[in-house]
Amino acid sequence: MEGKTVLVCPLNWGIGHATRCVPVIRLLVKQGFRVILAADGRPLEFLKSEFPSLQFIELPGASIRYPKGSGMMRTLLLQFPAMLKSIRKEHRDLQEIIKREKIDIVMSDNRYGLWSKGVHSIFITHQLEVELPAGTQFMRPVIRRLIASFIAKFDECWIPDFEQLNGLAGRLSHPPKLPPNASYIGTLSRFGIRERPDELPESPVCEILVLLSGPEPQRSILEARLTRQLQNTDLKTAIIRGVTEKVEDFYLTENIRVFSHLETPLLKAMILNSIVVISRPGYSSIMDLTTLGKRAIFIPTPGQTEQEYLARYLKDKKIYFSMEQDEFDLFYALEMSNNYPGMVLENDYAELEKRIAGLR
Repeated sequence: MEGKTVLVCPLNWGIGHATRCVPVIRLLVKQGFRVILAADGRPLEFLKSEFPSLQFIELPGASIRYPKGSGMMRTLLLQFPAMLKSIRKEHRDLQEIIKREKIDIVMSDNRYGLWSKGVHSIFITHQLEVELPAGTQFMRPVIRRLIASFIAKFDECWIPDFEQLNGLAGRLSHPPKLPPNASYIGTLSRFGIRERPDELPESPVCEILVLLSGPEPQRSILEARLTRQLQNTDLKTAIIRGVTEKVEDFYLTENIRVFSHLETPLLKAMILNSIVVISRPGYSSIMDLTTLGKRAIFIPTPGQTEQEYLARYLKDKKIYFSMEQDEFDLFYALEMSNNYPGMVLENDYAELEKRIAGLR
């Protein structure tokens, strides 16, 4: 007999929030919970490919427009009223789903409206502190209070990081004051827990593996910039476009192979068989790379202050090299990255297993 019913709901901001939910979902299934996945866009398509036997619900979140330039924070602030409206709508939609599907537990990955007084609600986030652009630091206390007020609506807040030494996300996940309902559960990676023995498929060996992700149009802008520079080399390269709604596998040139996306086992094999990875410093990508111990070059999304902070934080620690997108030079980055070896951050998922067991 199945246990309680859990609704898992990742944010649609690229697919990172969905990928880091993978070990949570696997442990829920392992411990006998009935799991329903609620998402939209590329996260929904990714989770369908990862968990084809589970039930899915399309649950749209905020429809956010992203700039072509670097004014990410300004663009988001202008859309803030619409985002609040969307949060209220997803909150109302959730109540209907809870009644219809007899939900016992809701797990929301960074979706602020997905809580309910009638069921146990868990918020998953590493962003307890928001990085602000220059000139807006005076807003930090207001934003801290706003985030705290949202998190307080949930019964628990799970932080995918380690408490010690500022963890992997630095001050983002280690605010001056931790919410009373918050606890650290260790890093989360889809490569960290397998449902079966981890027998990896054969994969191409490449010198450079490009992992594209994140919201448009910046995903496509970076793809075009990297492709132009890679075509001027003879380096054996694989580009994973992060486009889950297509199935593509073709050679752009003799030495550049392009995939729309890859299932987790093959992607893991390709990462391990590469010399260096080039990607955005999205937190989920960082957790994946530290799980596998790979060297990487990061290119933060212009104006996305969280990625810019993480890139600086890890570069200052001499772990990962990074360059800004508008200034990116492939040959210089490859040379400099030799001085940044990456790191291995092991997690046995014992804390997460204990938290999930406590929900039964």
